[in-house]
Amino acid sequence: MRVSDPSRLVVSPDDTCDIRVVVTDSECDKYPAKQHARRVATKLGARDGLIYLVGKPTLDWGDSDQPRPFRQRRYFYYISGVDEADCYVTYDVRNDLLTLYVPNFDLQHAIWMGPTLTVDEARKRYDIDRVRYYDALQGDLATWVDRYNKDSPIYILHPTQKPRIASEDFRVDFDSLLPAMNAAREVKDEYEIRMIRQANKISDLAHRRILENIHCMSNEAEIEGLFLDTCVSHGAKNQSYEIIAGSGPNAAVLHYVKNDEPIKGRQLVCLDAGAEWNCYASDVTRTIPLGQDWPSAYAKDIYTVVEEMQEECIRRVKQGVRFRYLHELAHVVAIKGLQRLGILKDGSVEEIRRSGASSIFFPHGLGHHVGLEVHDVSALPITASNGHQKREFVPQLSTPLLQEGMVITIEPGLYFNELALKNAQTLWLAKYINFEKAEQYIPIGGVRIEDDLLVTSTGYENLTTAPKGEEMLKILRRETN
Repeated sequence: MRVSDPSRLVVSPDDTCDIRVVVTDSECDKYPAKQHARRVATKLGARDGLIYLVGKPTLDWGDSDQPRPFRQRRYFYYISGVDEADCYVTYDVRNDLLTLYVPNFDLQHAIWMGPTLTVDEARKRYDIDRVRYYDALQGDLATWVDRYNKDSPIYILHPTQKPRIASEDFRVDFDSLLPAMNAAREVKDEYEIRMIRQANKISDLAHRRILENIHCMSNEAEIEGLFLDTCVSHGAKNQSYEIIAGSGPNAAVLHYVKNDEPIKGRQLVCLDAGAEWNCYASDVTRTIPLGQDWPSAYAKDIYTVVEEMQEECIRRVKQGVRFRYLHELAHVVAIKGLQRLGILKDGSVEEIRRSGASSIFFPHGLGHHVGLEVHDVSALPITASNGHQKREFVPQLSTPLLQEGMVITIEPGLYFNELALKNAQTLWLAKYINFEKAEQYIPIGGVRIEDDLLVTSTGYENLTTAPKGEEMLKILRRETN
């Protein structure tokens, strides 16, 4: 029921009401640019100054008239939410004023490529206080310098992005902004988590399509093609990183991206692929048997160890945990599993851990932050100690703690890389490795399983829903029958 004059509405005690809220525009769902700008200023510890960021310009390939694919600079996007070329943004900290500068109108560009973003469109679309055309930028900067620069700096990311102002004598700080933005981006807000969750949903659809069709495929390229097709058709035109579809020994190459070899006769394929949604990444890896079941006991045994590594680490994720501890735990689980298989020998778990022998099979970190980059930034690297990465296995009490709102990956793996094994034979840690046994696993290549986890105050939420383990096998068996 609709009543034009609410004062005439009479409601009796036994009436039922159907109350609905209708939102007529997208004001409530804009990218939280202003909130992010304020967060960066807080991390800077600044009460005044001007943050100045340059968006990605339109660029052609070298010696060509063809444009490079556009990918917005992530620091720029963080405090603007603008995924358009040739833009600039400033944030006046003292006056809490966020200003976007969009390209001047160009008739030829509009005819050939379509019109660029207008001031009116930008005002409606973005969480920005003021929008102006590029022509106003230098004058606005000069005015700010005259008024405030004596006491307050212009903050920029890199010396190469120093603004062009008529006065050459102006204060610029290019040391403080980058670490402040890294710290600001470390913990995600509700909007960002929603974007990462959607990226994972589309990745899930694409991984499922691979499972449903892999028995019909004959080449790694077909895997890559179907994954891309699924993502693009669901609105995710960009990938978070180059797709890795390594079969057999190629699965032991951590960043294998050629994806051009036949898969016939090979046991597994390692598919590391994640869609991007509104500039936010997902990062998902699944290792898939090339058949309806495990092709060999070797393949199943390695998958089981990696599965255990991931499960043991995931169930310990929560606020306050040191990620470095989880990384070391993954190595302990790996060592015990490889000992059971006879691949590691002649030492205790602790001796082998300290020797670094397990790194021959598990050479990368357990995970990383995910956000605007697939390997997202943070105040300190996630396994850092005193600001530096550490390879040796010693207790590090200064390593960063997981915080509520972080999104991290847990991605253990075990690899049997022929070159790595050959080199290991020359190292003192060789005494802990049964090379004859390890070489029997070379045809498998490697196994990696990776999920994206949102850290909560009491635990975690697994944002990745792509099938793995027994659920993966059920799909493979169903589709091959």
